[in-house]
Amino acid sequence: LDLGSKPYKLLKYHEKALRSTRFHSRYPLLASAADDGHIFILHATVYSDLLKNPLIVPVHRFLRAHPPSSKNNHLGVLGLTFHPTQPWLFSAGADGIIHLYHNLL
Repeated sequence: LDLGSKPYKLLKYHEKALRSTRFHSRYPLLASAADDGHIFILHATVYSDLLKNPLIVPVHRFLRAHPPSSKNNHLGVLGLTFHPTQPWLFSAGADGIIHLYHNLL
């Protein structure tokens, strides 16, 4: 891993503005959500050996989890949070609905 000023990896999964990203406190999970209404779950591991590159692998994708529409100003997912001890993800959208996703591992 080069410790320079450039990013290690660019993740371009979303088509519109990114609204929220979260890391799980116990599991190597990373979630991202955007105005396109999509949620992506990635397995993200950083090793203690700094000579070994981080591992970032897509695990799940929830397309149109909160679909944007003209009723909600074309906004999709507004927020994400992981359960503190379980591999569960909660998402809140501009559609006024909260989703719970489980079995993420």
